[in-house]
Amino acid sequence: MAANSWEQMDGKTLLDTLEQQCVAKGISDLHCSPEKTFVRFEVRLHGVLELLAHIPHPVYVDFLRHVKFASKLKMNITNIPQDGQLVFDVMEKGASDAGAGGGEQRRTVNIRVATIPSRFGEAITLRFLDPKRGIVELKELGFPDKMSGELKEMMSVANGLFLITGPTGSGKTTTLYALLRTIIGTHRHIVTLEDPIEYEIGGIVQSQVDPSHDYTFSSGLRSILRHDPNVILVGEIRDLETAQTAIDASLTGHLVLSTLHTNSAIEAIPRLLSMGVSPYTFAPALRGVMAQRLVRTLQQEYRTEGAKMDPADSASYDGRTVIAELVQATAEIQNLILGNESATAIEQQARKQGYRSMREMGDELVKTRVTVQSEVDRVTR
Repeated sequence: MAANSWEQMDGKTLLDTLEQQCVAKGISDLHCSPEKTFVRFEVRLHGVLELLAHIPHPVYVDFLRHVKFASKLKMNITNIPQDGQLVFDVMEKGASDAGAGGGEQRRTVNIRVATIPSRFGEAITLRFLDPKRGIVELKELGFPDKMSGELKEMMSVANGLFLITGPTGSGKTTTLYALLRTIIGTHRHIVTLEDPIEYEIGGIVQSQVDPSHDYTFSSGLRSILRHDPNVILVGEIRDLETAQTAIDASLTGHLVLSTLHTNSAIEAIPRLLSMGVSPYTFAPALRGVMAQRLVRTLQQEYRTEGAKMDPADSASYDGRTVIAELVQATAEIQNLILGNESATAIEQQARKQGYRSMREMGDELVKTRVTVQSEVDRVTR
């Protein structure tokens, strides 16, 4: 991403240019961090943070003013964090409306904006939510065929709890949306509770929490249950009340999907038990737990045997794919939960059922030169 004489641009031109270039490159986040003599602009590309440019303070002040205005943030507030959003259109080549040719198509991209006071001025982060990259089919995410089949089977059941774990930016929301899209139009009422709604999906009801009005995950989930849902997506389980309500819902005829922040799929089980959920309701409710990460994928020219590449060079990569581990809550696993057995015992049983870790899946991708070992190490250690 060329630095295009950033210091010579006014704030509006800088914002417009960055919007278009970040979307074109597939950048997920833009970080603007003020230092004493300049402002450091960094971008997150395929999960890795890279320096873009050092921007003079006067240019940044003008840029920040335009961002805050466009995202409806208070211009005179600089000493407390603020959150907002803005939208813009991008034009790209594609099929014309007539169905042939190479006309341009317009699509709308959303940016989540967050400011925070820092020593040398307001720092700001822009997260780009491009529906072209965030709303995809399950088959496009890179899951092995066997795992994809198991995931689709879980989505076909009438009730139960399915969890996806992983850190921020590991693709959990994208996977959940892809799973929901496999059952849209199957005579099931689907309702989501998110913080925030990242992408709009037709065919489902999407709701966003608002703690300022006491509309939280736990209270919102109770409200959703009065709307006759078949499938419920809860953006994240953060506390005991939400966890127990989700479990109770899954035991009363609802399929509930949600996320946790744990390092592995198996760790999600003791995590929920440590929150205080009852093993006597958790065990029969659980259908499965999956942990996932995203690794960068090599350019095609580097996938042949003997091809030389620099793992540290971002130009060596052309995208990302998922590595994942899935634990299916069989009767044996449920009995271990009821017995409050250790994570080690649960893993031993899971391996008897065919479980393999994310790292093992990553190692397979290294052998087939889809990615490199340093990438697997980066996201699994």
